[in-house]
Amino acid sequence: MTGEAIAGPDGRLRCPWGLSTEDYVAYHDEEWGRPVHGDDALFERLCLEAFQSGLSWITILRRREGFRRAFAGFEIASVAAFGDADRERLLADEGIIRNRAKVDATLANAKLLAEWSPGELDALIWSHAPDAATRPTPRTLADVPAVTGESTALSKALKKRGLRFIGPTTAYALMQACGLVDDHLAGCVARGGS
Repeated sequence: MTGEAIAGPDGRLRCPWGLSTEDYVAYHDEEWGRPVHGDDALFERLCLEAFQSGLSWITILRRREGFRRAFAGFEIASVAAFGDADRERLLADEGIIRNRAKVDATLANAKLLAEWSPGELDALIWSHAPDAATRPTPRTLADVPAVTGESTALSKALKKRGLRFIGPTTAYALMQACGLVDDHLAGCVARGGS
């Protein structure tokens, strides 16, 4: 059956996508699907997932440090203070994806989030985590959805609050990356954060 967890060079089973490059092995094993908390940390993931829209994740992963430098470590208060000169700097920065709509959404989202109470973004996102006991463990990549009812609800909740560039598919990718769901395949060494 294709799409099942496969053995890597070390003999340990992993999700097939997690073996495609060395960058992915580390991201798969150490980060993807692990719980992420904190407004700034979640803002970073929200931004990176939005920048990934229409691109491969490896493109974003390989530019992550450039994004962190360009966006002040994704500290919400710092990014919220960015002005027109910062926007122009970002649109000229070859270390990131220079998509005007995505840059503008990141800056607008930071300004909105800076007005929220500490922990409010964390609480809102995590309030959409499904009950793990009700989710079957995916056996193949075909068992992993791109959108769920929870991701659609999260997208709507964030949009209702004024955030931009966060559709249901992006919301689900955020949920996967931040550990709200565990979509590591059955048998995968990283399943359950092990």
